[in-house]
Amino acid sequence: MSSQVRGGTRWKRFAVVMVPSVIATAAVGVGLAQGALAASFSVSGQEFKVTAQELNGENFVQYGSIATEDGADAAKEGKAHAVAVSGFSHATITKMCQSVVTPNLPFGLGSVTLRLTAGDPGNATGEARKKKLVDATGLYLDVSDLQGDAEFGNIDIGVRTGDLKNPGVQPNGGKYVNPNGFAQRAETAKLTNVKQRAWATTAGTFKLPGLHLGLSKGVDECY
Repeated sequence: MSSQVRGGTRWKRFAVVMVPSVIATAAVGVGLAQGALAASFSVSGQEFKVTAQELNGENFVQYGSIATEDGADAAKEGKAHAVAVSGFSHATITKMCQSVVTPNLPFGLGSVTLRLTAGDPGNATGEARKKKLVDATGLYLDVSDLQGDAEFGNIDIGVRTGDLKNPGVQPNGGKYVNPNGFAQRAETAKLTNVKQRAWATTAGTFKLPGLHLGLSKGVDECY
């Protein structure tokens, strides 16, 4: 991976998921293109796994937040989870897979895996290939773990969250993220061989060509 920052410093390797300071009480789900109106919501009590052969995104931002499960006092009940929020104004995804396992179902079903796949272009090329990719606008991912290879264009590392163009906080910022916390931004981001665990995904639009959703007994996750 290579990226260029001000002053001419070249970064040979940079982890996409950092350990940010987090002083938030809810996950953030907003659309960059629509001016980033904050939306607070509770997440389920399960993480899900996502893989992608490749993700190409524009106007990348990343900052710390906390995703909370439904409950009177999420922090005391252990239902608050630190996350790195990764946002893109627009992204295309090749060969996306998403899976979640529900364990211990009654009636002898045991564990059941819900698995969703989309965005396989096959042997298509040019415009025909583009039409078969997953396409998202205002995409936000609340991630707890991410693996893969990354390449950024015009990256700024160590930006104050409150100085991001659309940090996902408006108008009562501190309730959602720490405006003085660590953040980063880049004009473009290319992630390949992606494996991640997430608590939530939000998008203004989310197009899934070739969608297939299936249930299967046992554990059959994307990775």
